[in-house]
Formats: sequence, structure tokens, C-alpha cells
Amino acid sequence: MMSAPPAPAQPPPPAARETTATPRTSSTSSDVAAAKPTSVAAPRKQTRKPKPSRTKASAKRSTTFWRSFKYLLDLTPKQVDDFMASYVIYNLDWADEVGMRATLGETYAEKVGDCLRAYYGVLNHLCALGEVEKMYIPPLMDPGNLSVTENQLLYEESIANDLGLKKGDCVLDLGCGRGRVAAHVAQVSEARVTGLNIDPDQVQQAREFDEERGIGNEFVVRDMNALPLPFEDSSMDGFYEIQALSLCRDIPALFAEIHRILRPGARLSLLDWVRLPAYDPSNEKHAELMRRTKPLIGAVGTPSPKELEAALRKAGFVVERSDNASVGGLQAPLIEEADGWFRGLRKVVGGLVRCRVLPAHLKTLVDRLCLDGQAFVEMDRGGLVSTSWRIVARRA
Repeated sequence: MMSAPPAPAQPPPPAARETTATPRTSSTSSDVAAAKPTSVAAPRKQTRKPKPSRTKASAKRSTTFWRSFKYLLDLTPKQVDDFMASYVIYNLDWADEVGMRATLGETYAEKVGDCLRAYYGVLNHLCALGEVEKMYIPPLMDPGNLSVTENQLLYEESIANDLGLKKGDCVLDLGCGRGRVAAHVAQVSEARVTGLNIDPDQVQQAREFDEERGIGNEFVVRDMNALPLPFEDSSMDGFYEIQALSLCRDIPALFAEIHRILRPGARLSLLDWVRLPAYDPSNEKHAELMRRTKPLIGAVGTPSPKELEAALRKAGFVVERSDNASVGGLQAPLIEEADGWFRGLRKVVGGLVRCRVLPAHLKTLVDRLCLDGQAFVEMDRGGLVSTSWRIVARRA
């Protein structure tokens, strides 16, 4: 076994970085007006609770780094090949069934599931080498703090508040990853979270993380596209998901299923990837940016906020809030923060591979991860897409 390199130095603190949020400049006034959030009812009043200790819900970063680093070192050639091949699905879109069938065959839905397992089985460990162990760039909740982790925690605390969770409530986390978000939501609300994820590796890590800390959450291996979900009618007091809906083949059917398992009056919270009104698919520049950004963030579908709202209403929900959760509507400062970290890691890994200290497949993986971060930044600053669109709705 080759010796592992030291962990790269952490990026400088936010005060030392030059990245700042700037107004969007590429959207026309009509684009900005079209992208304004909609709200059917006033947002729920924010009641600030005493901030709990986050120790139990947070992994020690060095421990997580080294566990994932070792896992990546030991990947087989097949695992690496399957991960790289899985990116084919991000050149497709659920809305283009003809393209899906032409590329993946008649059983394209099952093929997408296979690709997702191969993709996330490796990606979750790559993300754990940096500040996106939870595999999402959060909304910019605090413009004075460009820490990805701190903004994640702030957003997760807002989920518990928006859902009105209380001690003993049961809440479903769709696309739960390694269970870190579920741990934090459970800690701040004293609710019990059930996490669902397609990747057995992530679910196993979530269970281990939960058991080590005695949190009491549960985790289920399940494809969200395999309906019905394994829960009783009206069995959940809340539901949330973070940037998972682009992987859903039939969003209206999924929302109808969520409506079934939520009790009357319960709320759901969505934070997701959306295309905004300023995005024009006939614009070659826009289309090229979309082609580059989708693989970076792992998006198959490209829904709009209005499409999500319409699907929720059709399923029987009352949409109470639909807006961009980022202050000023921009995630770009946090995207650049995360991108800068991984570009630094890329240089370290590349140098160690050239010196034959690390196996070549690590460079292949990190190079793939670092592609096209600036395309995502450009789309965000241009108001073309966002991964911080928030919707809160109530089951009627």
C-alpha cells in the first residue's frame, strides 16, 4: 500500500479571500423581473431557537478526510471505469425520452439507476476530501461568512424551522447521502429522521455515523423512482430534500407519493436545482454552459420553479413559499470557495501522481471533479440556473 500524502492545507479564512458577492450583470431587467420569487402565502415567522451544540452532528474533518482518501486509494479499475462512464446520464434529460432510449436503451430508467449508484459510490468520497462532504453547495445564508459548512448548517436549521419540527416528529429525508444533514436536523429539532438513498455505500456510512453518535435516525436503501415508497399513509410529520429532484423521473408522481405519506397539515421543504426564466435553450452560449454545468452538479432533469410549484399543487399541496434562499440570489461566492479548494487539491494530487507517490486513478478522479466549476459560477451570476431554489408547501 502506498503511503498517503498529508491533507492539503485549509483555504484561508473568509476575511483573507477576495471573492465577494456582486450584483448580476448579464440578466436584462425583464429577466430579473421574470425570475422574482412567488409566494402564495406569507412565509412562516422565523422563531429563533437557542443555537444547539453542533458537535454530535458534525464529523471530525480529518477523520472523514482520511477514511475517504483510503477508500479512493483502494478503488478497483472497474469502480473507476464505472464512475467515469456514469457521466453519460448528465448529457441526457428526463424530458427527452427519445434521447434517453437512443443512448441507454428501452430499460433506460434502470440504466440511470445503475449509473447513479456507480457515480455516488465514488463521488461521496471525493466530496469528503473538501468542504462539501454533504454533497451540496448551500444557499448563501450569511454573506459575511463564506464557509460552505457554516452556510450548510444555517440552511439545515432553517429546514427544521420551516417544517415546524418538534420532539418526536417523524421526518423523511429524500436523497440523504451520508446522513450528515439528517443528524443535524435531528439534533436541532429532536425529531426522528428516516433517510432514503439509492447508494448502499452512503447508507452504510450514514448508519455508522448515526450509531457512533447515538442519534437514533434510520436509513433505507431505495431508488426514489421505485414507487410506491415503503412508508404507511400519513406516517410522516415532515419531508425535506436537498438537490435530489433532478434525479427523479416523474416529479408529479413523486409529489403525489409524498402527499400520501405526510399527515394532513404537514409541510415539505425543497431545495433544488432549477432553470430560471433567463435561461434560453436556443442561445448557444446558454446551452453550452448548461452542457458543462449539469455533469458538475450531477443533474439529469432541469425543472423550473413554476413546474415544481404546479406539480405540488396538482398533488394537493398549498405552496407557501417559493424563492431563492441565497441572500441576493447568488451562490457564486460559495461555489468559488468550494471550487478553489478542489483546484488546490488537484495540484497536490497531480504532483504526487507524477512523483509516483499516488496511483494514477486518483488524478483521473480529481481532474473529472474539477471540470467546469466556472461554468456553474457564470450560470449562477447570470441568473440562468440556481441550486438554491427553496419551496415550502403544506399538505392540505
